[in-house]
Amino acid sequence: MPSADRPPSRRAFLDAAGVTVAAGLLAGCSGDSARSDRPVDPTPSAPPTPTPVAVTGRHQAGVTLPRSAQPHLLALVADLGETVPPGPILAELGETIQTLAAGSDPRLLGLSPGDVTVTVGVGPRLVQAVGATLPGATDLPGFSRERVDSRERGGDLLIQICAGDALLPPLVAAALLDQAGDRVQERWRQFGRRGVEVPVAEDRTAPRNLLGFIDGIVGPHTDAEQERDLWLAGPPAVAGGTLAVLRRMEIDLTRFAALSVAEQEAVFGRRRASGEPLSGGGVDSAPGLNAKTPEGRYLVPVDAHVRRANPTVVGVGHMLRRSYSIDTPAPGLLFVSFQNDLRTFTATLSRMDTSDALLPFTTTTASATFLILPGYDPQRPLGSTLFG
Repeated sequence: MPSADRPPSRRAFLDAAGVTVAAGLLAGCSGDSARSDRPVDPTPSAPPTPTPVAVTGRHQAGVTLPRSAQPHLLALVADLGETVPPGPILAELGETIQTLAAGSDPRLLGLSPGDVTVTVGVGPRLVQAVGATLPGATDLPGFSRERVDSRERGGDLLIQICAGDALLPPLVAAALLDQAGDRVQERWRQFGRRGVEVPVAEDRTAPRNLLGFIDGIVGPHTDAEQERDLWLAGPPAVAGGTLAVLRRMEIDLTRFAALSVAEQEAVFGRRRASGEPLSGGGVDSAPGLNAKTPEGRYLVPVDAHVRRANPTVVGVGHMLRRSYSIDTPAPGLLFVSFQNDLRTFTATLSRMDTSDALLPFTTTTASATFLILPGYDPQRPLGSTLFG
């Protein structure tokens, strides 16, 4: 973070010099009319200090806290050795996460942890070993438009690292993998970033995605909605956790960009600039799925994404959805959703599979689901309610 005692940077010096030269040229042309009584400050202002996020509590950080997700994410998927017991390694990871978030771990190399969050989940194989009927014991089925290598399907362990500083996720990942040692084998990892945040409600924002549309408008945002659709109420071993789905998708940007704006909006069912439903209302308004033109045409097309994925139409709860733009291994999105019933995702995607105007522009190249473990603290280690 810039210091008030630090000399101006070369960029700041050049900026200030440019202002001085421009003022001199204007003075030469128009005399005193170009003078300004306001001094030019060549020192760049320091960025705001990120607010630390509490690590311990009923829920893990990185799902609903912070309220607006950090712009940078690293999702790391790994396997545990066949004979490695999950309990001890999860407890160690939880302790390491606490030291990293406190800034007391030397593996941060002097960087401030800022608003970093680490969220840990376990895959179906580990959950099934505890109980075949537990939430999280069921894997995702296959869907259409997938091209997923076996190494990038499933996994035993998810480590989701989010931060406002893009330098932190790889450092945190390296520290956690170092802590795990050869007990963990990495499968794949994906960096992602959120686009510019756009106001969608009085106290809420959502980012634009790689296709230019506002993403994540609908979801369980209030405490009551989150208790209903997001957090697991039981059994006790998983209470306070949730279920995560990760899907990495390539997007045919060239073909989508070739559509007119009206055609792009018909794909989503929303206005690209404002995020408002094509049926009218504000950006936070529910799409009017029965609204028609005087000629009898639906204002929200029958294959529009907001219609096909609408939770009321599908008959499921709301997902807390996060999309992160990616540019490797190909341009696209890393889709992350949190829900307390895996059917919320599978039923939605099954309905989209039959007729969703957005899906033909996508190809899924990685897919996994995880039980996000309940929250923890020094007296109740990470994973202890399930593997203790």
